[in-house]
Amino acid sequence: MNKLDKFAVRVIIIGLTIILSSCVRAPIMPVIYPPKEIPILRQDAVHTVAPGETVWRIAKMYNIETKDIMRANSLRKPEELEMGQRLLIPDAAPLKAIISLYPSNKWKYIIIHHSATDVGNSLAFHESHRLRGWKTVGYHFIIDNGTKDKQDGQIEVSPRWLKQQDGAHCNASGMNKKGIGICLVGNFNEQRVSEKQMESLIYLINRLKKYYRIPIRNIVGHGQVSGAKTECPGKYFPWRTFETRLRASD
Repeated sequence: MNKLDKFAVRVIIIGLTIILSSCVRAPIMPVIYPPKEIPILRQDAVHTVAPGETVWRIAKMYNIETKDIMRANSLRKPEELEMGQRLLIPDAAPLKAIISLYPSNKWKYIIIHHSATDVGNSLAFHESHRLRGWKTVGYHFIIDNGTKDKQDGQIEVSPRWLKQQDGAHCNASGMNKKGIGICLVGNFNEQRVSEKQMESLIYLINRLKKYYRIPIRNIVGHGQVSGAKTECPGKYFPWRTFETRLRASD
């Protein structure tokens, strides 16, 4: 091997050494755990005050301070809040349900209803139920369908639940005294339960049945209660899908 060939070999060896050294020293992107959370999208919102809602509860629903709601709406005291009032919610986080659970031995059943109306919300039912002589909405919970300024799948908590009062939703078999009434807005003799309503129903029932130890056999539709003469919650309510999903999430 002549001098020129030896020089070429040395150049190749040195070059490979530099390349391999560079690969070994190349920085490795660190794995961050836990991964960064997706930032919450906050924006101003408008909220219509439902029966039983307080400044404190609304603030929890939108993850802001009560003082911010009061300042934005010129409320001097929380007691000035009125049912049906439209509030500006500044810099609100996405709406979430605030489901309070109270120690009690009275709740043995969960009764599912439909409103048999195309539109509605807790405030609308409060007004119609008062015309029947009731003090407030007859259900304990309402799951909205995206009408009357409410989101599809939004869970509204009625004053009856907040005060742990008997319902006014199913008199048959004494269910008003021992059954938690949940009403989904919609007429399920003519239309289907929305996916968001079903998700909220499963979530809500799971919380209630676990806390109050209500067996799945005691989660029934209004029309399935002995003595009740009604098709509620409608012939299109998806019982098989509902029961499958409820058992899967048990």
